[in-house]
Amino acid sequence: MKRLLAVIDMQNDFIDGALGTKEALNIVENVRRRIMAAQKAGEAIAYTRDTHEADYLATQEGKNLPVPHCIRGSLGWQIAADIPVLGEIFDKPAFGSVALAETVRSVGYDAVELIGLCTDICVISNAMLIKAFCPETQVTVRESCCAGVTPERHKNALEAMRACQIAVI
Repeated sequence: MKRLLAVIDMQNDFIDGALGTKEALNIVENVRRRIMAAQKAGEAIAYTRDTHEADYLATQEGKNLPVPHCIRGSLGWQIAADIPVLGEIFDKPAFGSVALAETVRSVGYDAVELIGLCTDICVISNAMLIKAFCPETQVTVRESCCAGVTPERHKNALEAMRACQIAVI
């Protein structure tokens, strides 16, 4: 069985930077351990990296969330130092990575597990894209390795994914 662990946006700005939260800080060790377990089990690992340019505030997202974050090349854009990078990184200008979903389809992964930040924005967006591109692929989200913008939004996103036949473990 071909398995992929997709690590979503474990970047400094989402952990302890411009949009950081205590919930994000609290999952870093869980995420690190899950990545190491995936490597030991021989699972493929991929990462997404929220990537904005200097004109972020002029974009649609920037107008709706006027907090500059994950600006290409900045410290906040980098994947956190505590997170081992053991696979391909997909830079993405939006919540979901079409390139990641296309890769899941082209490689033919049987199962994809998503972990990371933020459950209610980028994790759910990527899970839904993968489900849309690959309806027969088992898509799972690991609750203990995800955090939302707020605990309530985290729980709402998990429920929305369950409703779309994405397993939550």
